[in-house]
Amino acid sequence: MTQITADRLDDIAAGAAFLATGGGGDPHLACLCAKEGLKTYGPATLIEPEDLADDAFIIAVGGVGAPTTSLELLPSVDEAARVVEAYGEIVGRRPDAIVSFEIGGANSLIPMVAAAALDIPLVNGDGMGRALPEATMMTYAIAGIAPTPAVGLDYAGNTQRFDAADVQAYEPMIREFAMTRGGMAVSAEFGMSGAELRACIVPKTVSLSAKLGRYLRTGEGNAAEREGDLRALFEGSIYGKLELLSSGLVVDYTSKVVGGYDVGQAVIESASPGSPPLNVAVKNEYLGITQGDTLIACLPDLITIVDYETGWPINAERLRFGQRVGIFRIGSPAHYTSPEGLASLSGLIASVKAA
Repeated sequence: MTQITADRLDDIAAGAAFLATGGGGDPHLACLCAKEGLKTYGPATLIEPEDLADDAFIIAVGGVGAPTTSLELLPSVDEAARVVEAYGEIVGRRPDAIVSFEIGGANSLIPMVAAAALDIPLVNGDGMGRALPEATMMTYAIAGIAPTPAVGLDYAGNTQRFDAADVQAYEPMIREFAMTRGGMAVSAEFGMSGAELRACIVPKTVSLSAKLGRYLRTGEGNAAEREGDLRALFEGSIYGKLELLSSGLVVDYTSKVVGGYDVGQAVIESASPGSPPLNVAVKNEYLGITQGDTLIACLPDLITIVDYETGWPINAERLRFGQRVGIFRIGSPAHYTSPEGLASLSGLIASVKAA
């Protein structure tokens, strides 16, 4: 087990934002909150999945809602710990460890504060290996782990218990809770054993985020100049590959909150003379890219849009007209190239192809 101190959070936030494919919530605000939390409570302990006992009890923790809302409805230091405590009261058992929903922006940091405040280890891994918009797409759900009982907590500290027949029924429940409580909420869900977790977790993503973020923060060069170093870093990971797909100028971006998600499209004028513009489909995250009638990138691969001059990742809610960007395509963890994983993403993939 290793200790995560406040001075390591900038690296983790940057690396997680790169993996988050534009989603997972704003990392800047969550990082400020997490720093304050770890300064108050002390460091969080990071535990490897293989070090968990088979009968250990683990719960998944994170934020739910439209990322644009998180820029206005600011997080509080104690909300993640409070939802974990409320969950423990419902099930009558204190969790032995906490795990993230996704290695995405804010959602990579929210569970760390709960881990530090309650002195419960945080698992080095997550349930997506990226960010995705729905609970049905977590590897925990794909493995058949029940999401409920679950607990949601709103900005005012109100909690609500959820019981659902399956994850398809649970997703609209927790989404509606977030929508009616200001657009964002924190939840604890997917109670599972250590053996169940090891069978489905996307491993080592917290430590990979720290390594990746350290490089992003201390390295130099634009997106093209950084491509070689980033490719080498990803070749040794569960993602396997990375390439700089394209670069260009953001000439249009539209987004609105639909059903509790940020749904929109970005248009990027290609830097290659004579090439058609690139159209990026967004549902909280960057889902796919078409150029003319050609689909050039799509789920389950990761699509990361960065500031071209620095290589710094840009969350979808911070994409703006006039930005010069680079677009990286990253290989998918094997969890989503399996028939079950692809089935969980089939609706999103179909929406990208139909756009």
